[in-house]
Order: sequence, then structure tokens, then C-alpha cells
Amino acid sequence: MPYSDSDDQQTGAPVSQATAVKAPAAVKILIAGGFGVGKTTMVGAVSEIPPLNTEEQLTVAGLGVDDLDGVEEKTTTTVALDFGRITVTSELVLYLFGTPGQERFWFMWNDLVQGALGAVVLADTRRLASSFASIDFFESRRVPFVVGVNCFHGFQDRTVPEIRDALDLDPNVPVVMGDLRDKQASRDLLLALVNRLMAGRAPLPTRR
Repeated sequence: MPYSDSDDQQTGAPVSQATAVKAPAAVKILIAGGFGVGKTTMVGAVSEIPPLNTEEQLTVAGLGVDDLDGVEEKTTTTVALDFGRITVTSELVLYLFGTPGQERFWFMWNDLVQGALGAVVLADTRRLASSFASIDFFESRRVPFVVGVNCFHGFQDRTVPEIRDALDLDPNVPVVMGDLRDKQASRDLLLALVNRLMAGRAPLPTRR
């Protein structure tokens, strides 16, 4: 029997459509929020590959421009994006793009949101107002999102209803609380977004 391109390269057996390996769906997710809220930390905690980040040292040039209220100990800042990847199942891979938090870099959000099916907005209860811009951005572009409350060191000083009310969230927007330095907490937050997407508000792509 002559060998053809459709045969298995090792056995020579024809490859049937039923046994062909299906490539996983690749989904682009944005990780957004205010300056110092934990975007780089989350991407680093959950990514299965060494994360790419563009952190640079804060300098005197940012004095009076970058708002360090509540994060005075922070010495670095993301100037472009963070990037990571996590395989949720054999059929679904999430590609994570962390956005820069300072207002002077917001112009990049319009480029980063291209092709994104969903987003995670991180919030810090000490500075909830820093999340408003991200929420407004995704609401105006009808990008489904979830809110992750970064409970530093496990400290929770607000309840979910209080946070939902303070951020004026739609009832359909999930709110997940946890210390996002923990891989499982970050994974749970991403799964909440996946569940929202799969509920029909933004169907996941299929790839054969």
C-alpha cells in the first residue's frame, strides 16, 4: 500500500478525522487594574511559562505623576505589559496580558484589548477608586470581566456586597476574593472568568 501524506508517519496507517488531535482554543485575557494592585504578581503566580514583564525602576521623573498613595513601598512599575500562559484544559489555553496601571500608559489599553475575549479587573480595598478606570473601559467596550479583590496577606476588610456596591457593579459581574500571590487563588479567579464566558456572554473560539 503506497504511503501518503495523510498516513501516520510512524505506522503508515491512515489518519482518520476522528483520531486527529484537535489544537486547543487560545483565548486572550487582559489583567487590568490600578497601579500597584498586583497585576504583575498575578501573572507571575499563575503562568506555566516564565512570565514576560516590562517592569522598570520608579524614578524621580514620576514624582507628582504616579500616585503612590497606599503603595509607598513599591519601587518598580510596568511600562508596557506582562505576559503569561495557563492551560485550563486540553482544549483551552489562556494567554494573559497584564496592562500598565499608571494613567500615563493608558493609551496602550486600546491596542492590548484587540482580540481579547475577557478581562480580570484587580481591586485593592485600600484604593478601590483606582479600579474605576478599568471597569469603565471594559464596560464601554462590552468586554466581559470579573473583579478580583487582592487580599494581601489574607486580610479582608470589606465584604463582597460592600465591594460590589462601592464599584457599582452589574449583578452579573462575579467578585472573587483571595491573595493573588497564591497560584490557586489566581487560577480560581481566571476560572470565574472562563465560566462567565462559557455562559454565553462571549462564546469561546473553536479551533480544529
